Amino acid sequence: MLKSRPVYVGVDVGASRTKVAVLDEGKNLVGRAVRKSGTDFTASANECLKSALEMANAAETDIVNAAATGYGRQNVPFARETKTEISCHAWGCYFYFPMAAAIIDIGGQDNKVIKIDKEGRRVNFRMNRKCAAGTGAFLEEMSMRLDIPLEKMNDLAEISTETIVLGSYCTVFSATEVLERIREGKKTPDIVKGLFLSMVKRVMEMDSFNEPVIMTGGVVAHNPFLVKMCEEVLGREVLVPEHPQFTGAVGAALFAAK
Repeated sequence: MLKSRPVYVGVDVGASRTKVAVLDEGKNLVGRAVRKSGTDFTASANECLKSALEMANAAETDIVNAAATGYGRQNVPFARETKTEISCHAWGCYFYFPMAAAIIDIGGQDNKVIKIDKEGRRVNFRMNRKCAAGTGAFLEEMSMRLDIPLEKMNDLAEISTETIVLGSYCTVFSATEVLERIREGKKTPDIVKGLFLSMVKRVMEMDSFNEPVIMTGGVVAHNPFLVKMCEEVLGREVLVPEHPQFTGAVGAALFAAK
């Protein structure tokens, strides 16, 4: 029998993945889960909630409050309130790094750049919606073009010995460039690193980054080499939360705890 413990739940229903974060009264992340969002956002949210509560050793009756964010936030029946993605990512990052910063969130379908002040308030926001370049979808498409498992892309980029610059940001044109590089005899790790560099450059052109930079999102969580490349381009350290894929869900849970 589970011992009753008050918890707060945050749900981030993205177009690609659904994430649930469970915080205890001390705002510690005690449970988390991620699933493909699929075609049934409600079912994905419910499955994530069950797994996250099991990890937290808590029951649904222990939930004091729950908040939802993300593309499918209106499809979460157990959430008592909804919040915007921008607010949740900002609040989630500020929780880990309480400072003025520029937040780069690389998602499956879009990129966001959120500027916050020293109090955690949003001061600027930009989003890349019109093109898949620089997103998780871009990386997935390129992995299929190269016939490489998506989870192997980061390892290949890390062993690259040559920097290949791909001039095209568009997914279609980048695919053509990749084929040209293969024909030229370029090594696969070098091509993958070139794709990563293309993603980083696409994000860098979205805004200026004079303040500390924090990177979040599932793409960052599974491809830490992207962070290293951002550091090389910026010439300084880039901050990453302990669980970057859950930043939005943690932010939603923090709102629920308020």
